[in-house]
Order: sequence, then structure tokens, then C-alpha cells
Amino acid sequence: MNFAAQLFYSSYLSERLERLYSPRPALKDSEENDPFWQREELRLGPNQPGSSYKCGPVSNGTAGRRPTLIEPERLKDFGEEELLNGDVRVFDTKMVGGPEIMLMEPPKTRRVSEFRIVPKPQYLRFEDISAAAFRIQTEIQKTPCTYSRLSKQYGMEIYLKKEHLHYTGSVKERGALYLLTSLTQEQQRKGVIVATDCNFSMAVAHHAVELKIPVFVIMPSCCSSPRLRIYRDYGAMVISYGSTGHDSQNHARHLAKENGYLYLEEDESAAYLAGLGTVGMEIYEQVSKLDAVIVPAAGQYGLLAGTAAAMKHLNSQILIIGIEPEGFPLLLQSLKTDSPVKDIHSNPNKKLYGDLMERSLGVNTFQLAKKLVDKVISVSEEDCLVAMLRFQEFERSTVDTEGAMGLAAILAGQLPELRGKKVAVVVSSANMELELVRQCVDRALVLDDRVSKFTVQLGEWPGDMAKLLDVLSREDVRLLDVCHRRQSNKADLFKAKVECVVETRDKTQSAQLRKTLSERYPSICWLDR
Repeated sequence: MNFAAQLFYSSYLSERLERLYSPRPALKDSEENDPFWQREELRLGPNQPGSSYKCGPVSNGTAGRRPTLIEPERLKDFGEEELLNGDVRVFDTKMVGGPEIMLMEPPKTRRVSEFRIVPKPQYLRFEDISAAAFRIQTEIQKTPCTYSRLSKQYGMEIYLKKEHLHYTGSVKERGALYLLTSLTQEQQRKGVIVATDCNFSMAVAHHAVELKIPVFVIMPSCCSSPRLRIYRDYGAMVISYGSTGHDSQNHARHLAKENGYLYLEEDESAAYLAGLGTVGMEIYEQVSKLDAVIVPAAGQYGLLAGTAAAMKHLNSQILIIGIEPEGFPLLLQSLKTDSPVKDIHSNPNKKLYGDLMERSLGVNTFQLAKKLVDKVISVSEEDCLVAMLRFQEFERSTVDTEGAMGLAAILAGQLPELRGKKVAVVVSSANMELELVRQCVDRALVLDDRVSKFTVQLGEWPGDMAKLLDVLSREDVRLLDVCHRRQSNKADLFKAKVECVVETRDKTQSAQLRKTLSERYPSICWLDR
């Protein structure tokens, strides 16, 4: 018998039994001959000693009423009867004919969890950053975050997170070390290979040697000898190949494929971003009641994304401000188009931004920056050079343009909303060759109106040149260079052209010098910067 037939038979049997066992008033003498179904009680089973009914009268399955007797003639309506176990009768009813009843399928039961919206796992979690901080704490020093003497000058409490004090002079040591410790034992045994001269390559070379991992560095032939010597001092195997960075990168990939090395490059891997994000954890521990953090666009924007992820988890009210060079505003353009921009048609200074020129903005890093970074601004090359000069004068430290970008935004007056606030500035790196540092300082002095250049016409009479030098001496300026040329034009006979380069203490002294010389020498001409 199928399920439908069983269900139909059960309902039919229940209806018949209900009619049989329905109670009615007690019988009178005149009602003894009434039909069977009008009687009040029916007895089920025998009523004799030894009966199995020990619980007393039962009526319709409930205790408290005597069992009634069902006449066999009435029971025949249910079908064939069989005699089992004495006088207990058991009946088997068969369904014959009739339409088949089709029941609907029961509704599908769904779990409560199926109605919940399960969020996608985050690409960079705070737990990952905490794990990275625990892993690298024995190898990476906790850099200081000190109060800057520039605070009163710019009307805010400035704290400098000096990441340039790492062994290789760059914050990228954090990401590189955690990336190396995350490799499998097989990968560590075979070794790693990097290419091009950058802060990431230096960090990988140093920490790979410390972890006893074979490391190879492929450098273009244009790399200077002092830089090559740094990699060799770390203990890396240095190979010069090609004339450009692209040539060395292609050769490194070829060697990695042929020999089984792991080619490492600065990317947006979760381990690398988690290592860089430990900067945010340290800043939060070192500076209380912080209002904003200024982060340069270093490490393929990984430093910005990792620091923002850590700070926003610890305190969502802290502002995260990203800084990038004006000549290469990759993140700003990406935010405008709402998608990562691969390249920008620009021509920034390769000497100053060489480590930033090879960068790119990945999808995951862009999504983190879009969600967590509150503001992104760009700074000019001139502002970065002046910020480098301020570091040397007030902080007694030398940083590169990448490390000075955070302070450059404050110096340029692009963050007026931070006046009176407590601000932390990440100083990311300080890797710049000595000759380039000297050129940057000279240029910064000119941009800061500290070095001036002018020409003036003097007569060839004895003492005219001495009088000019006497004026400069009384104004307490430093003479850097002087050039005396005789005029060749007929109209300027008996006259000489003198070109001077002088250095002043500040803008106030420079303005006073200009006023004094202009009054004494009307023909003076100040050369533009």
C-alpha cells in the first residue's frame, strides 16, 4: 500500500471509530431494543477474571470509563476479521479501486544560516597584522615616534614615526621579513632572487641572509659601485646584467625558472601588506589620543593600505591621509575613475622618485585604500626638497624624497584642518646617494629663499668692488660665489658686470638684503630660481 493509500485509510478509520465511540445518555428500559449505535457504552474485549484490562474502564482511549462491547456485525464494516490470541479480533482492511490521491511535495526546509548574508572574507585582517607583528618582533626594532620641534612652527603636534632608522633605511624591511618567514621550507631551501636597485631589494637581501636563505640580486650595469657594495656587504650574490631595470628583471625571471628560485618583487601579497601594517599598531601604542596619521605612498601603496587597516581597526575616528608625488598621482587618478589605473602619462624626476616609478596599484590595495583612507593629496617636487632641508635642520637626519612627502604636505599648507590636532607622520625611508643629497640641499636652499643670485654693474674705478663686498659683509650674508666680467659693448665702456651668489639665514634676512642692494644699486638684477 503506497503512502497516499495509507493516509486515506487512516483518516477513514479515525472517522469511523469516532462515530462508534461517541458518548450518549444511559439506556432506559424502553430503549433496550434501540439500534446498536445509539447505546452509551461498548465493551472492548472480555470482562472476566484474568483479563488484560487492569486499568479499569476505558472509553475512546482515555481512563475513567468502562470499556464498551462492539458487536461483531458492526465490525464487519471494516473488512475481513481474524481471530488471534483468544477472543481478541484483529482486522485487516484492503483498499479496492478508487482514484489515487497525489499529495504535494512538502516544502523544502531551509536552515536559518541560509537566510543570512555571509560577508566575503577581508583581504587584509587585523589578525594577520597582529600575527606579523608577533613574528617579526625579534628581528625588527620598534622605531621611535618622537615629538618634532617643527610642531610650534606649523601649529600642530607633530610626531615623526622614524622608519628610516631600520638597518637598511626603509620601512619595507617589515614586509620583506614577514614575506620571507611565510615561505615554505622548500622555497627557503632553494633560495630567492630579486632585481633592480630599490628599498625592497635591499630589505630582501639583508633579511634573507639573516634567515640563511640563499639570495641573488640582479642589477643593471648603470647601478653605482657604492650601491653594489651595500648588497655584497649584506651577503647577497650580486650579478650585473643589462643596461636597464627591465633587462635585469627579465633575466631574474629567467634564472628563477631555470634554477627553481623564487622570484620576489614588490606586490600586494597579504603577507607583505600585513608586515607593513605593523607600523600602524606601533603608532597607536606610542602616541595616545591621536587625531590623524599621514602616510606616504610607499611600498606599492602597501604601507598606506596596511597602516590604514591597522589604525581603523583600533580607532575608526583617526584620519588616514595618503601622500603621493604630484608628478605621478596614481591613487588620485584611480579614485576618480573608481578603478586602479595601470599607468599615467607623466615625466617625474627619475633621480628623486626612482623607487616610486616602478610601482603599480593592485586591485586589493586599491579597494583597501578606497575604503579606509580618508584623504589623498599630492605634493610637488619643490615641497619635498624643502621638507628634506627641514629634516636636516630641525631633526638632524637625512631622508629621501619618499620619506619627506608626509612633512611636505604640512609645509605646503595643504592640511589646514589639522591645526591644533595631534598628528603622526610616517618617515618611510632614507636611501639616497650622497651626491644627490648635496644637489637636493642646494636646490632646497634656493627654493626656500635662502640662496639668492644677482648681477650688478660696477665701474672700473678702484674700490667699487670692495664697496659691494663691504655691503654684503655688513648685512651678515655668506658669499658663495662671485664672477667679475668686463663689458664688451661700446655703450658700457669702463663698466664691469659682477655676478654674486649669496646665502642668508632665512626669508626675513633675504628680503632685507634685497631692499638694501636695490636702494644702493638701481641696476641690480635678481635672477629667478
